[in-house]
Amino acid sequence: MKQILLGLCTGLLLLSCAEKNAVQKNLNWPKGITYEIFVQSFADSDGNGVGDFNGMTSKLPYLETLGVEAIWLMPIMPSPSYHKYDVVDYYDVHPDYGTMEDFKTFVKEAHQRNIRVVIDLVINHSSSKHDWFVEASKGTDNAYREYYVWADKDSIAEEIAKKEISMDSDNITQWHAVNGDTTSEHYYGFFNGGMPDLNFDSPKLRAEVYKIGAFWLQEVGVDGFRLDAAKHIYPDDRAEDNHAFWEEFINEMRQYNPNVYTVGEVWDKSDKVAPYAKGFSALFNFDLAFSILASVQNETSSAVKIEGPTWKPIQNKSFIDGYLENNQLYTSVNKDFFSANFLSNHDQNRVMSVLNGDIQKAKLAASILLTLPGQPYIYYGEEIGMEGKKPDEHIREPMVWSDKDKSNTNWIEATYATADKLKGVEDQLADPSSLLNHYKKMIALRRTHAALSSESIKKIAYEDAGVIAFTRGDGSYLVVHNFTSKDIKLNKKLTSQHPKVVTSMGNNREIIPAFGTLILKK
Repeated sequence: MKQILLGLCTGLLLLSCAEKNAVQKNLNWPKGITYEIFVQSFADSDGNGVGDFNGMTSKLPYLETLGVEAIWLMPIMPSPSYHKYDVVDYYDVHPDYGTMEDFKTFVKEAHQRNIRVVIDLVINHSSSKHDWFVEASKGTDNAYREYYVWADKDSIAEEIAKKEISMDSDNITQWHAVNGDTTSEHYYGFFNGGMPDLNFDSPKLRAEVYKIGAFWLQEVGVDGFRLDAAKHIYPDDRAEDNHAFWEEFINEMRQYNPNVYTVGEVWDKSDKVAPYAKGFSALFNFDLAFSILASVQNETSSAVKIEGPTWKPIQNKSFIDGYLENNQLYTSVNKDFFSANFLSNHDQNRVMSVLNGDIQKAKLAASILLTLPGQPYIYYGEEIGMEGKKPDEHIREPMVWSDKDKSNTNWIEATYATADKLKGVEDQLADPSSLLNHYKKMIALRRTHAALSSESIKKIAYEDAGVIAFTRGDGSYLVVHNFTSKDIKLNKKLTSQHPKVVTSMGNNREIIPAFGTLILKK
């Protein structure tokens, strides 16, 4: 850890000679640790109970100490909803979060700590309260009409009658009347009527979107974008148009920042996801997230996803096999592609709730995430074991700092993440055995040992289904995870090949403790 801190200090000295808001190249970027934040729940600086930019800035030392190398922010633009996925102004920030100058200060301070900033860019749809849509709704000859997708109600009914398109298709069921006027043209909104989809067949609209991206990259200084609902830019039957658009988008953004980072949300079967890899730096690996948690929950290394939500063990198959199969497919499309790996995010029940509050299992899940290839994402509060179950507001509850910390937010009354159920950051930092200190330890190991953030991984056959073993880097590092509630003796052949201990959750390099991890090297 001392070497890491010295390296960060050296980076700060070099930064003084760099351009304003420039960030020194991360050793591990874009494979570094990325931390997802819902601003509203993270840290409050002015006592009104709502998280804000200045509150986040005050917590940058915590994130730096944790080992975070990039931050992904859920939507920060003006919006009528608490989640802000329906934008009313793409060139400003929500006033509850502070001013644009506050946000620029946050970006600058993050960069000075060698932490990159990625923002949610919601361009599949706008808010129905956006000036574009308000104008477009006034009539067919309005200048903004082409920014949205319209259809005559009779033609929609005719398509349904013909059943030329499935009744379940997103081409049929997401048409909405303007102000309840069912006699006029309807507009398309995949998610709901308050989120009308933008029309990317319009060159004017596409040019406007590229202008928005340029503003945030050049004027504000962010390092990239998380792209929401990436597979819904065009309807399902126009998947090739989706693929082509994202290639065009990233190439446009590279004109403003050649190193721009983009990560896409494409939740589908791997063969449907793969073509998107060409248009993104990374894609979120939903299959891996679910498979890791299923393995940990079921205490077996062989739990894999079959179809939909159904899980069952398959002999000699594991989440590593699934990862390798998917990654081979994606890198065949884009050789520079990175898998964005995570355990939970703002759309899924939190890890500790999935694992029924078992802290040892939560530690194991973290160890797995942080010893795999790809780019690890950590959802805020995951490192302290916050629980949360849908509805969505309750998987986005306030971060728990300490009962004395004035930056605690209270915009919603927490159901799961409460101080009486959970030790906050301050208490966990003081406890060597805490989940938070486990995260810190595993992140430090990943950042210190380059093999653990390399793209090379090879599964080692192991006779016990309660154990998974694999090598990293050039094979010089051996990682072993124990999914069971009992200590397991490691195969002596493996220990003889890798005699040096990098880390052990116990005191014996030949024993993998219950729900523990052993890392050895040659």
